[in-house]
Amino acid sequence: MRRTLLASLGVSLIALLGACQGEPEGQTATGAEAPADGAATPSPAPAAATARPETKTFRDWTVTCGNNGDCTAFGAGADANGWLRIFMPAGPDGQPVIDMGIWMSDGSVVPTLTIDSQRFAARLQDGVARLRADRTRAAIDALAMGRSASLSTADGSLDVSVSGVSAALLWIDERQGRLDTVTALIRKGDAPASRVPAAPALPVVTPAPAVAQTGMKEGTALPDAVEAMGKVRECRGETDFSPDFQSSTQQYRLDADTVLWGVPCFMGAYNTGYLYVLTDSAGASPRIVSLPTTGEAMETPINPDYDPATRRLSAFGKGRGIGDCGTVHEWVWTARGFVLARESEMERCFGVTPDLWPLTWDSRTTG
Repeated sequence: MRRTLLASLGVSLIALLGACQGEPEGQTATGAEAPADGAATPSPAPAAATARPETKTFRDWTVTCGNNGDCTAFGAGADANGWLRIFMPAGPDGQPVIDMGIWMSDGSVVPTLTIDSQRFAARLQDGVARLRADRTRAAIDALAMGRSASLSTADGSLDVSVSGVSAALLWIDERQGRLDTVTALIRKGDAPASRVPAAPALPVVTPAPAVAQTGMKEGTALPDAVEAMGKVRECRGETDFSPDFQSSTQQYRLDADTVLWGVPCFMGAYNTGYLYVLTDSAGASPRIVSLPTTGEAMETPINPDYDPATRRLSAFGKGRGIGDCGTVHEWVWTARGFVLARESEMERCFGVTPDLWPLTWDSRTTG
């Protein structure tokens, strides 16, 4: 198996994010959501500038749809010991994918999905147990009408709740404009796939040119102006139990007159947080970095790492030590500062690796 909540956000927030993150080529990001049911035309409806990220829970199933229009539904196995994942890409050509997994099993374990009396064999694909494409639609139909489902291996069987799956899939149909079309997951009709809106255009992010890191190194003493900041003093008070952690400062040059300082701010069993501050090249004029997300701005990213070559600052906030739930963020340093490039989140902890988490924000990087 491979390694590796968002509240409903108003259209106005996404319009702001679109403006901050960069504009799709040829149009301005407006935050408009794809229409629920486009008019019948010989070609797909135009792509929305961006879609509104949203997560909803339907009894035992949770669905997340990102700004790219893709939607991911998750159902948990009994006692959170396994999972079933239904992924539906946006657009008229999107085809559903069903993945599954058993808690703490290695990548060689491929469960069989049983819905009532129907058995659906999976196979290992891209490092995950995946249902065959020619059986996926039949499995979705069975789930929508089924009374029970389970994942079974040679070691036994694990129940997966079907309570809420129909409502979850119907919501995906509504979000993606599939209602009453031949592409719908639940409410199918005779309308052609051309009625389904195209996938939303992604915001464009252009990294600033990379700069040499001569003289920059971890563990460098913070400038006096940074140490004097109120929030930095708070961080010092929260970490005085660990002098080693306090001294693990970060220092990166962002451009000729901008330096990024990482201030150790808190430390737990599996999460460490840093406060980021920008100064000029002399360490003066400090200002705290506020990192955009699809929710509230973030000032202390968790387990952060900055790559000067790609201009990318990443963070991985673990919901628990094994890292099977939490949030992943990526920001890119641009001519306008740090902008959100990618975000994924997994609220529920039942053994899903981060590469399979629902993507809430995506972008297209140029340059």
